[in-house]
Amino acid sequence: MRNNQKIEHAYEMAKDIYAKWGVDVKDVLKQMDLISVSLPCWHGDDVAGFEKPNEQVAGGGIQVTGNYPGRARTADELRMDLEMAFSLIPGYHRLNLHSMYGEFGKDLVDRDALEYAHYKGWVEWAVQESIKLDFNATCFSHPMAASGFTLSSKDSEIRKFWIEHVKRCRTISSHIGRELGSPCIHNLWIPDGMKDTPVDRKTPRFLLKKSLDEIYAVEYPKSEIKDSLESKLFGIGSESYVVGSHEFYFGYAQSRDKMLCLDAGHFHPTESLADKISAILLFFDELLLHLSRGIRWDSDHAVIQSDDLLAIADEIVRSGDMDRVHIALDFFDASINRVGAWVISARATLKSLLSALLQPLEKLRAYENEGDFFARLALMEESKTQPMGAVWDYYCLQKDVPHRDLWMQDIARYESDVLKKRSD
Repeated sequence: MRNNQKIEHAYEMAKDIYAKWGVDVKDVLKQMDLISVSLPCWHGDDVAGFEKPNEQVAGGGIQVTGNYPGRARTADELRMDLEMAFSLIPGYHRLNLHSMYGEFGKDLVDRDALEYAHYKGWVEWAVQESIKLDFNATCFSHPMAASGFTLSSKDSEIRKFWIEHVKRCRTISSHIGRELGSPCIHNLWIPDGMKDTPVDRKTPRFLLKKSLDEIYAVEYPKSEIKDSLESKLFGIGSESYVVGSHEFYFGYAQSRDKMLCLDAGHFHPTESLADKISAILLFFDELLLHLSRGIRWDSDHAVIQSDDLLAIADEIVRSGDMDRVHIALDFFDASINRVGAWVISARATLKSLLSALLQPLEKLRAYENEGDFFARLALMEESKTQPMGAVWDYYCLQKDVPHRDLWMQDIARYESDVLKKRSD
């Protein structure tokens, strides 16, 4: 109790400090309550999925490194781990579910025959845990993707298979959104591309466009499903050419009223993802962000409060369009405690957004409009050392989750009691 009083006292002091800059901390915390972060289910089992139990099948441009003990082997184990993670993250959030994580029973159901029934258990769990679900077609780690091409393949039978798969995933997404009363974001990423320099770049893109038109011919209510398309600069096995480039999907999504997905690891290291946000929101109603941490390449490390993440959070808030930006995490790391990595990443994302919301934006905008760029820069620098941590601790206290580093004890206990007792 005494510790809680210290947190509340520090919070009251922080409120006064921010108030002098025209920042209403109570209003900021109300805005924090509106933020949902979608956690990646595939991190919990190293992108193995449940199509072939106890087999690690990642491939098609997906490479997981590490062998930390305790990965989830069943849907029940994965849900148990997610419950632990969600209990340590303040607020109400979402789960991003790949189609390969259905519950298929003893018989393998191929991806062109998926049905809502294979995900009913996930929906029932989501209702029980008061979370919402997003969904993804899984166009990798499959014999029909062995050539490196799926929806853009020159083989019509391969295209037909994947078209049917994505169609079914959209139907499932719509059903999920309807059942949970929240639009399910169905995100599409394909690994199509070439390792070495191609001669014909146009034909695969023409075929991809044709496949997408067939997939999206069926329209569902936007209250049930929101479609997004995810580009990539390069991938493992597609270092020289990616069919679904940023330019391709920008044009396709804009012309078809779909949402763009920007992944923080899918652009050149010198490109700023933050700088793209305001430009895209001028032409699109909504935007999906996949937050990741690439180190030298698209390596999908756990998310931390890096300069890149802080810049993205700043731009989301400064744009004034927080309600138009959807935030999901996209990483997989088998070298550390997986449950802990979920929590680190989600809390880092929320803290970055809180930091952005606590900035004295009215004063900063006024200085900018007046042309006083010295005062703008000085105030931006001063705001970096204001007591955001005191506000974060209070927010965690109000949401009944551990503040500061106390959550690490819960992770250590869960690892000892649960994760270390699992064996592949």
